[in-house]
Amino acid sequence: MASVGPRLKGLRTQRNLSLTSLAQATGISLSTLSRLESGQRRPTLELLLPLARVLRVAIDELIGAPHTGDPRLHLKSVTRHGMTMLPLTRSAGSLQAYKLIISPRMRSPEPEQSSHEGYEWLYVLDGRLRLVLGDNDLIMGPGEAAEFDTRTPHWFGNADDRPVEVLSLLGHQGERAHLRARPKAPDHNPTGPS
Repeated sequence: MASVGPRLKGLRTQRNLSLTSLAQATGISLSTLSRLESGQRRPTLELLLPLARVLRVAIDELIGAPHTGDPRLHLKSVTRHGMTMLPLTRSAGSLQAYKLIISPRMRSPEPEQSSHEGYEWLYVLDGRLRLVLGDNDLIMGPGEAAEFDTRTPHWFGNADDRPVEVLSLLGHQGERAHLRARPKAPDHNPTGPS
């Protein structure tokens, strides 16, 4: 635990973060962060969790836990709205990989597209994926891949009555909350301001 302070300071400076900006991002006071870095404060789990999240590292890396040599990933899947997401990367870096299993429930005749910062790459392993990207409506089969800027309004889901399995790669910007893409409101005053 004694090495947490120097490791924390190194990670913070490597990411060009000031103590003040790290305090704002984590909700941890500036004095507590300063004492953690200098070794005057003992790190607790309540402090390590938000620090690891903001610094985008595993807690093991933050505390300097010894490497076990076991290359297997023991990550938990999350299922929401008919899609199971299994993370394939251990630490939160600039590129995240997921295996997605999309149930037939994720079909929509009129999908609601969304957009967010980042870039995404999709590769279909099994089944048929429907990708709506801006004005394009595509059906992709096994072995097909697509890549796109996620600022373009998009939606993807199941193309038929079978589950579809997809590999997804996206940058850390792609982890931000989706913003709904709404059509531009019609101009009610075509002649301009009066």
